[in-house]
Amino acid sequence: MAGLLRLPAAAAAVAVLVAVALPASRAASPAADDAPEYRNHTVGGADGWFFDAKANASSGNYSGWANGETFYLGDYLIFKTNDNSSVVHTTNATTYDLCDPTDDLGPATYIYGGGGGGGGGLEQNNTIPVPLVQEGTNYFFSDADDGAQCQKGMRFEIKVEHGRGLPPSLKNPPPAPKERVLAPPPAGTAFSGTGGVEPGDGAGDNGGAGRSGAGRAAAAGGRLLGAAVAVALAALVAA
Repeated sequence: MAGLLRLPAAAAAVAVLVAVALPASRAASPAADDAPEYRNHTVGGADGWFFDAKANASSGNYSGWANGETFYLGDYLIFKTNDNSSVVHTTNATTYDLCDPTDDLGPATYIYGGGGGGGGGLEQNNTIPVPLVQEGTNYFFSDADDGAQCQKGMRFEIKVEHGRGLPPSLKNPPPAPKERVLAPPPAGTAFSGTGGVEPGDGAGDNGGAGRSGAGRAAAAGGRLLGAAVAVALAALVAA
C-alpha cells in the first residue's frame, strides 16, 4: 500500500440528479426502449461514504444499501465522502477480497479520492461521481488505512444490468488515467454542464495523480526508455 501516491482530493460540486420518476419495479433485463432513464445513486444514502476512526466503523451499511438499488450501464454512483477515505472501483474479485489494489495491474481498476486515512481531523469533504461502464459485477471499497476501512465495512458489490446501454458520451471514454485521478463526467451525462469539476492531469478534477494498471505500465515503460537512451549516449561519448 505504501507504493501508492496519496494526494488530497479537491471538493467537486454535486450536479443535479436526473429528474426522472422511476417505476416501483423494473424488469430484470428490460428492452432498451423500455429501460429506465440513466440516474445517479448516492452511495449509502444520507449516511454517505465516511469512516469514523473513533468508532472504528463505517458510517453506513453499504451492502444493505446496494441490495435495495438497481443499477444500469450509464448510471453514476455518487460518493459523498472526505479525504480520509478513497474509492476503489474494480471488476477484479481478488482485489476486492484483499481490500488492496496495489498489485492489480488490470486496466479496469481505478482509485478515486485521497485515502489519507487516520480520521478524526478536519478532512476536506468531496463528492466523487463514478460512471458505471462495465456490465456485470462491479466492486467498490476504500483502501485507506492499509485496507482497514474496507475490512471494517467500507465495501460493497453491485450487479450492473444492460438497460439502455452506454450513452454516446461513455462509449468512447478517454485513455486510462495516470496515478490516482478523479475523473470528470463526460459531456452529455447526468453530471455534464455543471462547471463543478475541474480537469486535472489526464482525467482528474484535482490535478492529482489517480491510478489504473494501464497508466502504471505506461509510466514504467517511459522510465525504461529513458534509461536505454542514457546508456546509448554514454556509449557514443566513450567511443
